[in-house]
Amino acid sequence: MSQVFLYDTTLRDGTQREDISLSADDKIVIARRLADFGIHYVEGGWPGSNPKDAEFFARAAKMNLGATKLAAFGSTRHKDATCEQDANLAALLAAQTPVVTLVGKSWDYHVTEVLNARLEENLAMIRESVAYIKAQGREVVFDAEHFFDGFLANRDYALATLKSAVEAGADWLTLCETNGGKLPWQIEEIVREVAAQVPGKFGIHCHNDSGCAVANSLSAVRGGCRQVQGTINGYGERVGNADLITILPDLQLKMDFPVIPAEQLRNLTLLSRFVAEVVNLAHDEHTPYTGHSAFAHKGGIHVAAILKAGDTYQHIAPELVGNEMRSVVSELAGRGNIQFQAQAMGIDLNREEAQHVLNQIKHLEHEGFTFEAAEASMELMLHRLRPGYQRPFELVDYFVITERRHGRGLLAEATVKVKVNEVIKFTAAEGNGPVNALATALSESLADSYPILRTVRLTDYKVRILDSATGTAAATRVLIDFQSGSETWTTVGASPNIIEASWRALADSMEYALVRLGSEGAGGA
Repeated sequence: MSQVFLYDTTLRDGTQREDISLSADDKIVIARRLADFGIHYVEGGWPGSNPKDAEFFARAAKMNLGATKLAAFGSTRHKDATCEQDANLAALLAAQTPVVTLVGKSWDYHVTEVLNARLEENLAMIRESVAYIKAQGREVVFDAEHFFDGFLANRDYALATLKSAVEAGADWLTLCETNGGKLPWQIEEIVREVAAQVPGKFGIHCHNDSGCAVANSLSAVRGGCRQVQGTINGYGERVGNADLITILPDLQLKMDFPVIPAEQLRNLTLLSRFVAEVVNLAHDEHTPYTGHSAFAHKGGIHVAAILKAGDTYQHIAPELVGNEMRSVVSELAGRGNIQFQAQAMGIDLNREEAQHVLNQIKHLEHEGFTFEAAEASMELMLHRLRPGYQRPFELVDYFVITERRHGRGLLAEATVKVKVNEVIKFTAAEGNGPVNALATALSESLADSYPILRTVRLTDYKVRILDSATGTAAATRVLIDFQSGSETWTTVGASPNIIEASWRALADSMEYALVRLGSEGAGGA
């Protein structure tokens, strides 16, 4: 099979997503990570369109990206300017990138209604712009904008735009499905027909407006395209671009196309999550291949089968893309889910012990607990089954009060009494709310005995009313996220009383921190 080349446009098309804004520093960091991963082409932006992209290309010119080729993106010359006079083409050359991507109109409707140009004039703009950039020694990618709409509207003219580009020396002819409305069989059929009519190397660029960007890209490869444009995690304008994170393993593991070395593919999950972190968006935990839930199994029958053979309910080994198999524990679980979790922790449970934990989980979930998103609370249950395990502290009692004080506004105060190694400790603390005060008091009461807890901080607090029909009598579920360094975990509590629910989650978090991080002091587990 001939190689397929990946062309990443996260730094341009990806930033057109309405909630993404990258600094020049962000773009440099992502570009370097894409190059380290082995992406063949990285499009950096549109030189001359804004100061940020100008700074990026000035800095990128001094970077060593190895085998990765940096591309600058821009349009063909203006209809009323020569190539030598065109500011856009001058900016593309000034970016000093080895690759220049020129976008041009291939739909006659856009030529006449958007460019207000004659059809023959647009062909000259394409031909002259490609030839001009090519004469400067650059590799040229011609992006035929709205190609599939143009082909269906005026087949001969759409093909003429490609022929103008390739005759002028374009290295790649990229067929752009700009509006994102076509379906996979349409894409493959048109690509095959185009490849039979026009000599050259073809690429594909799809948007996801009909939910088919990945499927359309794969269909285009079946039709003959050997360059795939897309973005990391499918970021892009409107509903996004083709997701290279899904396309890459599909090509390499499902279609047997060589794309990147197998050892690099094992870094796919890290790449996906890294870019999500830099663009400051939550990673989609249900995304194919790299999501936290991509290889998570909840059904008891599924897990029982997987314990016997991993491929019974998985389409690939998760290690191939740097992910891992997980067992999700809930009221739908079987003993296998519990045993799987225990094995991962080095705990050997017999059938009776696993059934005991399962029964406890089902009882707690009936009360309002959930352990799917609170794996730390689930893990604590199993730790408590270890022979000789002793809880590092015991709650004696707590008291929380919230009031409005003159001149100080709302104020919360909590007192906590805990037992550590038979020693009773009594601590009071204030906070901007009852849960904050309770968390502060608990942490301070334990910190002298367990100094490691001084590194632990609460990062998120979520409350869900489980039965709104019962009003203030409804059961409340609390999920609390904690962090210490690079370690993060989530615990759960449930009760008709929101303070009690919060306490149960807080206490689990502190105990889990001592198990996970080490107890460093008296009374540790």
